[in-house]
Amino acid sequence: MRMAEGGVTSEDYRTFLQQPSGNMDDSGFFSIQVISNALKVWGLELILFNSPEYQRLRIDPINERSFICNYKEHWFTVRKLGKQWFNLNSLLTGPELISDTYLALFLAQLQQEGYSIFVVKGDLPDCEADQLLQMIRVQQMHRPKLIGEELAQLKEQRVQKTDLERVLEANDGSGMVDEDEEDLQRALALSRQEIDMEDEEADLRRAIQLSMQGSSRNASQDIPQTSGTHLTSEELRKRREAYFEKQQQQQQQQQEQQQAPPGQLSHPCERPTTSSGAPGSDLAGDAMSEEDMLRAAVTMSLETVRSDLKTEGKQ
Repeated sequence: MRMAEGGVTSEDYRTFLQQPSGNMDDSGFFSIQVISNALKVWGLELILFNSPEYQRLRIDPINERSFICNYKEHWFTVRKLGKQWFNLNSLLTGPELISDTYLALFLAQLQQEGYSIFVVKGDLPDCEADQLLQMIRVQQMHRPKLIGEELAQLKEQRVQKTDLERVLEANDGSGMVDEDEEDLQRALALSRQEIDMEDEEADLRRAIQLSMQGSSRNASQDIPQTSGTHLTSEELRKRREAYFEKQQQQQQQQQEQQQAPPGQLSHPCERPTTSSGAPGSDLAGDAMSEEDMLRAAVTMSLETVRSDLKTEGKQ
């Protein structure tokens, strides 16, 4: 109206209309001058919280009724309703309960973050919330979150849920395939083990059979004058047992000689005697050293091969 006094058609007035206002904008922002003048209508006054004039009063914040906080182009109110303080920031999902002991710290934190804080002086108009909270107290179980933070968390939860559903759907098919592959691998492994065991058993049977046949031939060729027939498997088994018993006795005697005192050692040229008193007598014949036994076994094997070759040649 003051600018229009010079004429609504004047160039200064038209320039003024084209320039944005410093006291308000389309987002709902108002300057401190506009808010201060609006509160004067209700008989309320704004005082800067950290001003020297207010600090000299040394007033405890919990004894006030309301604070208005500003940072850049955002305003919000911290007000006492009933006997409790609430942060009425519109960026939160709901009112935030502030305890009396935390109020001073909360205001100090806002100042550290760059907020300008104003104390509202005067009698606030009556409101239904103030009257209700004079009778009951609020207990807040969960603090409200920032609207953007809650939306981001909801979005993240949806993404995680979608990813989990995809993984579960993928595992529904691949899990069965993996189980089938594992069962197939186990079956193949068991089959290989059974085949290996059968091969080992067959090889063992062949080796025992060949050993029995070769020993029977050797025994029959070495002692033709004592028996007119081939040795039976039982006789061959007894001879082998006797040989192994004799070898075991020799090893035990050698160990005893090594452990006995020097004065009790037997003469190195003496042969070990058996319970019958005959030097080295048993069912297998005279005692022989391992080297002699090896030579005899090689000789018997050669004679067996020669005999087989002669028999094949005659046939």
